[in-house]
Amino acid sequence: MNLDNAIIAAKKGNPVAQRYLYEQYKIPLFTVCLRYSRDRSEAEDILQEGFIKIFKDLNQYEGKGAIGAWMRKVMVNTALQYIRKWKKDWKHVDSQDYKEAFQTSEIAFQNLGLEEITHMIQQLPNGYKVVFNLYVVEGYSHKEIGVLLGINENTSKSQLFKAKAALKKQIINNNSL
Repeated sequence: MNLDNAIIAAKKGNPVAQRYLYEQYKIPLFTVCLRYSRDRSEAEDILQEGFIKIFKDLNQYEGKGAIGAWMRKVMVNTALQYIRKWKKDWKHVDSQDYKEAFQTSEIAFQNLGLEEITHMIQQLPNGYKVVFNLYVVEGYSHKEIGVLLGINENTSKSQLFKAKAALKKQIINNNSL
């Protein structure tokens, strides 16, 4: 079965085609889920929920752009919906703190593997993790993040600053072991 035929058949509810798409995309989409979750179990829940939405909404995919990119967007949105309950964990930092921090530090991950980075991101407090993923990994602007999450743009900036500081601290602690 090729990808185009699988998409057409999956849109019609064909379980073999759906299984084919699942098998083709489960690993990269699970990686997305891991970045937004606290642990593997939670990532599995998000993945399952995301695939349910993907197959339910597959008719919305019009063939413009890669199916993988469309599925990734659905999975990110699923993860965001899953963690909206964590919004209470997002604290605001003064914008001056944010400006000073960005002038003095950027995190370098060159010597770390994907598994180590993912584990470090999972250890972040919920608000930090979400904003870090949306900004650094997914490429959203702080304004877009604010709209997506229903938070102030400056709150997004402060969460990113805190995430980077926490990751930097983790890297320093790991290097000192």
